[in-house]
Amino acid sequence: MDPHSSPFLDHGLASTTLHPLGLKVQRAEGPWLHLEGGGKLFDAISGIGVSSFGHGHPNILGALKTQMDQHLHAMVYGELMQEVQIEASQALRATLPDHLDAIYFLNSGAEAMEAAMKLAKRVTGRRRLFGVEGGYHGSTHGALSISSNEGRKSAYRPLLPDIDFLPWNKEQDLEKVDATVAAVVVETVQGDAGIRVPKASWLLALQKKCQEVGALLILDEIQCGMGRTGKPWAFAHFGLQPDIVCMGKALGGGMPIGALAASKSHMKAFAHSPALGHITTFGGHPLACAAALGALQVMEQLDWSQLEKRWCGWERALSAHPAVHHMRRLGGFMALELGHADNVERAVKAGIHHAQTEGEGAMLFWFLSVPTAFRLAPPLVGSDEDMERGLSLVLRCLDEVAG
Repeated sequence: MDPHSSPFLDHGLASTTLHPLGLKVQRAEGPWLHLEGGGKLFDAISGIGVSSFGHGHPNILGALKTQMDQHLHAMVYGELMQEVQIEASQALRATLPDHLDAIYFLNSGAEAMEAAMKLAKRVTGRRRLFGVEGGYHGSTHGALSISSNEGRKSAYRPLLPDIDFLPWNKEQDLEKVDATVAAVVVETVQGDAGIRVPKASWLLALQKKCQEVGALLILDEIQCGMGRTGKPWAFAHFGLQPDIVCMGKALGGGMPIGALAASKSHMKAFAHSPALGHITTFGGHPLACAAALGALQVMEQLDWSQLEKRWCGWERALSAHPAVHHMRRLGGFMALELGHADNVERAVKAGIHHAQTEGEGAMLFWFLSVPTAFRLAPPLVGSDEDMERGLSLVLRCLDEVAG
């Protein structure tokens, strides 16, 4: 047997790991993934932050069906005016500060990060970039370069030059940001680092430093945006006014999308000297924009105070469990520390085993950079009954760890 084979390669598909979960999903509805052969999983991670409004939300499906009856791809982005792009831009801009008055719809969060770095260099005329230790921004060449996990990067060097990293949450190191820097890239709340919530004072000091030296502040809200932390965008918790915001994942409501928000004065730099400064064939695809419009309409209807009450209940139950060493949370963005990687693997496998043998289980997943913890990002939309059942299934996984 080939030691480098996997179920995906066996079916002629590229594989990202030699040990994937390998489950076959027959259908998905609300917070539930229904498996081939029976059994269902409560999606406690929302497809790694994508299906934050549940699977197959009627608003999103309705928007997709309406658009399918009109047209699919018509032309590469930026040539033909398409009504669904205009409507999605209007809905998205309504959730953002007034100065972020231009949207570039792309294919993924990673592409949004690539475009943001290019735009910062173009606007400032500078080449240096700063990331932040613990940051993760995607696995494309530039996004990987500005991410800090060396274990994920070393096999692909040389990466982009002129990139340095700031320590997370340490104001005294901000002096490294000077007038040679084009931009600082930071996740408002770090996701892959294990849901690390920064001090507001550090983020505000970083913003002030960028303003003083003429560097742009680029916020990565790909994971923590679209209501995940209890506000439409995580930066609203901290009083920030970013120059560029990168978005993706839940913005598409289950469809592939990324987006870049900036001012019109900055965004127009892509249009000249040279023209076509960032081009994308499928960016702003009509179906993706329709899904985004539906997702934004769902987010507009969320009751933030009721959601926080729900997440507080989850925190009380989970943090009290004997298997949990401690918990980090902002809104519905959560990490549970279990003390050892084996405990995380045991919890993840327990959720699948419960679904296969007892009919119901919980879909859990680990972090790339924090092997001793697992993530939780439950759907923001769901009945009390479903959400209470989901919590009980997560607790059952933890029971397997506690023994």
